[in-house]
Amino acid sequence: MTTIGYTMMCEQSGPKELIGDVRAAEDAGFEFAVISDHFFPWLDAMGHSPYAWSVLGAAAQATEDIGLMTYVTCPIKRYHPAVVAQKAATMSLLSGGRFTLGLGAGENLNEHVTGGGWPPVNIRHAMLEEAVEIISSLFDGGYVNFQGTYFQVDSAKLWDLPDIRTPIGIAVSGKQSCELAGRRADVMIAVEPDGTLGSMFDEAGGYGKPRVGQVPVCFDTDRDAAVERAHRLFKWFGGGWKVNAELPGTQAFDDASQFVRPDDVAASIPCGSDVDEFVDAVRTFTDAGFSHVALVQIGGDHQLPFIEWAEKRLLPALRA
Repeated sequence: MTTIGYTMMCEQSGPKELIGDVRAAEDAGFEFAVISDHFFPWLDAMGHSPYAWSVLGAAAQATEDIGLMTYVTCPIKRYHPAVVAQKAATMSLLSGGRFTLGLGAGENLNEHVTGGGWPPVNIRHAMLEEAVEIISSLFDGGYVNFQGTYFQVDSAKLWDLPDIRTPIGIAVSGKQSCELAGRRADVMIAVEPDGTLGSMFDEAGGYGKPRVGQVPVCFDTDRDAAVERAHRLFKWFGGGWKVNAELPGTQAFDDASQFVRPDDVAASIPCGSDVDEFVDAVRTFTDAGFSHVALVQIGGDHQLPFIEWAEKRLLPALRA
């Protein structure tokens, strides 16, 4: 059976609201929760971007059983990988072993803030591989020294490590990232229900490991209101990650999506309250071999109604 999760979307809610929402999601029966790790929202209309790791620490204390995961953290620019390893180990301890570290090669939108330019994708993947090696070595315990092409670590050690090693997930979008994930990751992460990604992951050593996908949805008893909200806040989504990773700011995302129509968004994102439409969206991932699917409810002020509806209608339908 597919494991159904909930998304704490930092770009559309403040930190206190995110904690209340994930607590409600756990009570409603969602089995894990992922959190975005951004410095910027995609669009000005989204209006938020609190620090994900502070939210995670609070979520670990506010919940009891729900799994927690970054979806995803970039360890190559804004954060040094040694610092990411320390944050992840601490989260594993705070959560009692419920945390998975999801990693990816990042987006210009968030990483440009530290300066130095945005590397091309092949360089980003090489940087990510070095970062994963550093993080994994620190998770092993003891002192780590590393001299790579992109990163240096000098006598680093994590003094607080969980008894059970923190799982590492890696986001994939093509052959290069699938090969890295197959070799290095405990979990595959993807935002597209593409079965070929799983096949490449398997071939590189990922056979039998979990795969986590994510589905944006927009619940509302008024379908027209749902479509309007999904268009206003998520019209950027259709650009695809190969494009989205390169855009430098919210104005660029707004410009790139200016010709996206409400009907275009409604064709790709379930809107309204038709349970079957939501189930079909999740099924695209399960049919592609994903073991875990996290739902993204669009609209920060519309989380609790969605969670209540999901508890009564959607989650039973998905589990059936």
